[in-house]
Amino acid sequence: MTLFVGLGNPGSQYEETRHNIGFKVIDKLVNDFGARDISKNTFHGQLYRSKNTLFLKPTTYMNLSGKSVQSVKQFFKVELENIVVIHDDIDLPFGTVRFKSGGGHGGHNGLKSLDGAIGKEYIRVRIGVGKPEYKSQVADYVLHDFSQKECVMLDKLIDYVAKASKHFIEEELVFVQSNYTLKSIESINE
Repeated sequence: MTLFVGLGNPGSQYEETRHNIGFKVIDKLVNDFGARDISKNTFHGQLYRSKNTLFLKPTTYMNLSGKSVQSVKQFFKVELENIVVIHDDIDLPFGTVRFKSGGGHGGHNGLKSLDGAIGKEYIRVRIGVGKPEYKSQVADYVLHDFSQKECVMLDKLIDYVAKASKHFIEEELVFVQSNYTLKSIESINE
């Protein structure tokens, strides 16, 4: 069983923020797979299922994402290497997409929570959202909406990440890395 987790914050005020791009990719996957809602209070999130694939949007707020993922992981007995976490990454320029297993959290509170709850060796889909000029602006930056220029490319970026992520159901990380690592969404032709 594969568990896709999109990181984000619940609530309409966060819907269009950089921090919620993981939620947007999960929404696309749920729609593409025609997954059905199987949420329960004990999952601390919105959980959808299609055959042997689960899609989770934790509703615990970013800092406690691990609580939701741990609950779903234990209930469905999902192996750590079959958990794919889709998240924003300020260390990558906007529109960059990278894939890896394990590693540090880079100050990302959602990843920090996951590392503490389930360990570090899950697959990470890192979506570049760019970074602010000063480190002190990071929290404000990720909780702000995408710029107008970024919004033009956003649907294409979400579609691209969803398409790449689907391969984790059948393929190894190396396949996805070599076929879908992306320097810039602007380099993708329609």
